[in-house]
Amino acid sequence: MERYIGLDAHSQSCTFAVMGPSGRRLQERVLETHGTVLVDFVRSIPGDRYLCFEEGALSEWLYELLEPYTKETLVTQPRRRPGSKTDSQDAWELAEAYRLGGLKRVVFKAPDKFTAMRQAMRAYHTATRDMVRAKLRLKAVFQSRGLTPQGDIYESAARATWLKRLPAAHRTLAQLLSQRLEAAVEAQQEAEAWLLEESQKVDTVRLLSSVPGIGPIRAAQIVAIVVTPTRFRTKRQFWAYCGFAVVMHTTANYRRGADGGLERKAVTGTRGLNRNRNPVLKAAFTGAAMTVIQTMPTHPLHQDYQRLLQAKIDPAMARLTLARRIAAATWAIWKHKEQYDPARHQAPKSAV
Repeated sequence: MERYIGLDAHSQSCTFAVMGPSGRRLQERVLETHGTVLVDFVRSIPGDRYLCFEEGALSEWLYELLEPYTKETLVTQPRRRPGSKTDSQDAWELAEAYRLGGLKRVVFKAPDKFTAMRQAMRAYHTATRDMVRAKLRLKAVFQSRGLTPQGDIYESAARATWLKRLPAAHRTLAQLLSQRLEAAVEAQQEAEAWLLEESQKVDTVRLLSSVPGIGPIRAAQIVAIVVTPTRFRTKRQFWAYCGFAVVMHTTANYRRGADGGLERKAVTGTRGLNRNRNPVLKAAFTGAAMTVIQTMPTHPLHQDYQRLLQAKIDPAMARLTLARRIAAATWAIWKHKEQYDPARHQAPKSAV
């Protein structure tokens, strides 16, 4: 007998809603967010257990904790619900959606693969963002006084000269922000070293580093986020996950024809790229495309980019095309366990 379990989790309490296959509400329990308590309750539910809960701060821990005691455990993206709501309503809605097959956006979970490197990637991503924010805050202080600082304000030796050009109050603020920046830079360097250390233990990172524009850091980010290429059946699905899929919005797709019947009308309604993407992956592949464009003039991909520009293609669309090709190549060589072959990107020679 199937049991569909919706779980609304919070730091202090977890609300369970257990539903039968016919939609009958069997029981509801509010429990302390404690591992032993949660496991004992799930194990006490008879039948085949199908558990679902929303993605959040506790989702990875809950998946590791409860997945061994269920027939299937799904993590779904939080949905926007208008009006008021409660923990009980959320839990019952999750159970009902699971029973009816209405969970459309399921989050991939693989807590037992590349654990150390994934944590190192998170530390690197967070530390890098903190460092960039600290730089921008420091730069804003100088700009607020009509100064146009150069990149040397981020270096301790040259910063003293710039600080003298500020009024006393602003100088004190800049000094405090400088201390924050130095700490952020040190943390970012340690996080980068940790990520590189962990990435050297993974053969897939070295494999993906053969792709143009993909260095050890970007390769580690890709592996830590994607985990396995078999998540995606085609390269187009991978493009959508990276944010490279084109969104189409059309309406009134049919019109009355000459014979009085309805016929399909060709309508093109592009609305840019999809927004439900992984931002780190998108930044990795767009950065790889820029690396090829700026530093690899003899590479076949760079030559293809130049041909697109000569064909009057918009530069932004040309960069998108290049990023797509790099993403597709990365996915393919990972899936087939083969080294990158630049000859595949060379234009065919014209017949003599």
